[in-house]
Amino acid sequence: MEWIPGTSLFLISARAITRQNLTAGADVRTVLVMRLTKPTLFTNIPVTCEEKDLPGDLFNQLMRDDPSTVNCAEVLMLGEMLTLPQNFGNIFLGETFSSYISVHNDSNQVVKDILVKADLQTSSQRLNLSASNAAVAELKPDCCIDDVIHHEVKEIGTHILVCAVSYTTQSGEKMYFRKFFKFQVLKPLDVKTKFYNAESDLSSVTDEVFLEAQIQNITTSPMFMEKVSLEPSIMYNVAELNSVDQAGECASTFGSRAYLQPMDTRQYLYCLKPKKEFAEKAGIIKGVTVIGKLDIVWKTNLGERGRLQTSQLQRMAPGYGDVRLSLEAIPDTVNLEEPFHITCKITNCSSERTMDLVLEMCNTNSIHWCGVSGRQLGKLHPSSSLCLALTLLSSVQGLQSVSGLRLTDTFLKRTYEYDDIAQVCVVSSAIKVES
Repeated sequence: MEWIPGTSLFLISARAITRQNLTAGADVRTVLVMRLTKPTLFTNIPVTCEEKDLPGDLFNQLMRDDPSTVNCAEVLMLGEMLTLPQNFGNIFLGETFSSYISVHNDSNQVVKDILVKADLQTSSQRLNLSASNAAVAELKPDCCIDDVIHHEVKEIGTHILVCAVSYTTQSGEKMYFRKFFKFQVLKPLDVKTKFYNAESDLSSVTDEVFLEAQIQNITTSPMFMEKVSLEPSIMYNVAELNSVDQAGECASTFGSRAYLQPMDTRQYLYCLKPKKEFAEKAGIIKGVTVIGKLDIVWKTNLGERGRLQTSQLQRMAPGYGDVRLSLEAIPDTVNLEEPFHITCKITNCSSERTMDLVLEMCNTNSIHWCGVSGRQLGKLHPSSSLCLALTLLSSVQGLQSVSGLRLTDTFLKRTYEYDDIAQVCVVSSAIKVES
């Protein structure tokens, strides 16, 4: 395999020797493989100096006379001219690999029944990329058979383009040869995801899930992010949180120019809510659930388009055990040494067992409970809830954590402890707390 400078052309030659011409010499067939890529903008390295230096204005005048520089912006490296690809270049996952294949008859004989086949071998599969599988009746001397193949790259790692040619000589002998062209497919983006759980409706399990997607450009050229969306699974509805309302119009939080420079990272945020028919069936969204997949579309250089879809994102739903304690109401700010009220909801998450619960309240160094500890709450049937209005006061200023609730199931003699339920800001009583 030989690279032809100035192009993306690789010359692959094969020598087929028939029994009839061992003494007369070799019958040569040539296969040309060229990657079809768009040209790039010419880059020029500016050479300049100050006027007081020895060259004076000579370097600046040479740059102004250079046709490859931008008028009135000669010191910029980026020019206005286009250049042909000087090497094979990089191929990234999600892009379309295009290649031109030409089979040339170098001999002085007419060959018949020529069949050109192009396969792409990856680590997991072999794909046929030939536009046509029909054989050409004959190929005269110094004539070519041309084919253009396209393939959207969906795997990273080593790829091998296998070009196979079969034909029949004038003597009726069937000949066959093939050549291999190896290239690497690189990863263009680094995608990381994080899940955050938020309780939007404490009376049920229809909690919101926030997905943060961190997308980093790990190529050497900037990208125009055309689209980054989340395709949810059938269990969720999604709302994108990557835009703001400006004068009645929806504007992207990243600005009007959605360029992602090399090694830069951008964060996208999405809110997912379980659909009503699934939210009512708590067992369906417990444990590991499929959230959906990210669909990313970008453009590079002169508009080359790339697209990636992640695999299905999975989220582990939070487990609440047998009993779930959630807050229905709590003030943000309270006065020092003044009682304040909170409302709790206790849910029996078991689908089979009835509980007989006893409530105990344990004071901490800063938070003190007001009321009777050790009182009976009565029986709580499976998948049912009850609300409790509780009173507390704080003896220490600052951000204080509400802790110290204990629930005991008298049937199983099992105690459930709840600490760091919530936090409140405690201020001096001299400061008026707005209701």
